Amino acid sequence: MATPAPSLRTETVEGYAPAREVLRRPTLGANSPSFDDPVFALSGVSVHYGEFQAVRDIGFQIPHNEITALIGPSGCGKTTLLRCFNRMNDLVPSARVSGVIEYHGINLYGNGVDPVEVRRRIGMVFQKPNPFPKSIYDNVAFGPRLMRNTSGLDDLVEQSLRRAALWDEVKDSLDESGLSLSGGQQQRLCIARTIAMKPDVILMDEPCSALDPIATLKIEDLMRELKGSYTIVIVTHNMQQAARVSDYTAFLSVDVDDTTGMRTGELIEFDHTETIFTAASDERTEAYITGRFG
Repeated sequence: MATPAPSLRTETVEGYAPAREVLRRPTLGANSPSFDDPVFALSGVSVHYGEFQAVRDIGFQIPHNEITALIGPSGCGKTTLLRCFNRMNDLVPSARVSGVIEYHGINLYGNGVDPVEVRRRIGMVFQKPNPFPKSIYDNVAFGPRLMRNTSGLDDLVEQSLRRAALWDEVKDSLDESGLSLSGGQQQRLCIARTIAMKPDVILMDEPCSALDPIATLKIEDLMRELKGSYTIVIVTHNMQQAARVSDYTAFLSVDVDDTTGMRTGELIEFDHTETIFTAASDERTEAYITGRFG
């Protein structure tokens, strides 16, 4: 069933500024899968930090309720690209995003689109667990309170912790500091905090890199469960993790300018994860997957 396009409008004195624009259909790489109603559709996306171009001419689509992994060597722009999906790069003064990123058919960078509402609908979990120095309860309740959505807050906190597979471990200690939890529990608390905002998409930037193997497996199990309700995009350096949890994979690599030495990320291919790992169409992908470079 098609998901209706969300409203991302900003209210002005005159009324609501239009958020939707007439956009070109994204240009996809050879043999890249396309979808009738993608959550995200990227076309010609490039990101600059000042004069430095971090990524160049990215184009692919991300489907509903699947896990999409962004993989590639260090410096290829995976995190930079991930931060484009919820306009986190807006917070970097020198950053400039060009091209088109559609979210349910709406240009995320179009006139009248409210970046705060974008970040509510497209939540983010960071590489290092970052619970607030507050109680477990207050960590989860922070976002709804900020948005003045406090009706049924107790139920929302419990539901969010349950969905993050953390409720049974913390239900008797909700008044204790979130910082008292283990690293894996802290990361699940951060996921619960994101879920409490009722997002449509969850972005994850290396969510397991600071965790031990047991905590990592718990997060991976949680991702598989959550994809029934959310679209998930994950950046990971762990090839085994990408192969285990993702449905689709985008492989990015680095183009090095022979004259200046500048490194720019570019999309090599995007496909079903099984295809990427067993029958990649580009020899650079196969070389990276098999550990011959990167």
